[in-house]
Amino acid sequence: MDKNIEIWKDYRERLLKFVIGRIGKPEDAEDIVHDVMVRAYERRDTLRDQNKLSAWLYQITRNMMVDYYRRQKLVAEAPAELSSPSSAEDPEAWDELADCITPFIENLPPHYREAIILSDIEGLTQRETAERLNLSHSGAKSRIQRARALLAEKFLDCCHVEKDSRGRISEIEQKNKCKNC
Repeated sequence: MDKNIEIWKDYRERLLKFVIGRIGKPEDAEDIVHDVMVRAYERRDTLRDQNKLSAWLYQITRNMMVDYYRRQKLVAEAPAELSSPSSAEDPEAWDELADCITPFIENLPPHYREAIILSDIEGLTQRETAERLNLSHSGAKSRIQRARALLAEKFLDCCHVEKDSRGRISEIEQKNKCKNC
């Protein structure tokens, strides 16, 4: 079987859930995921590390959702996580950030790592995450929040973050003492 078809089968459903969870329109989500896979295929030679395929596909997906909101003239209503201009203008910077955050995620305690991967990387809802982890909805919500807080703490210990006037990240610089990035 063609490797590209295997990738499509492996990621299609996860990306579709991720997009539907953020835009709420299944028919538009189908179009976006299709466009993601076309773009990924066209730019497959830009993937620097095959082990980072998932992060690369999710970054393409986020960029396509930004494009979707722009086409719909809904940029003002787009979720904050999608509206950062640098995600569309400099995808390589976001890929580098994803590469930098990966070691922090890997070093989280297993129960936090699993929760954040399911919710924030795979795009499952908190209810779906709760079911997967055999937790109550409020238990999963708490675990995800704690995982995010731990991740932010570890990241800020290692990196200096500059924000613009709107509170969006404008620059990230590694501190000298950090060995994770």
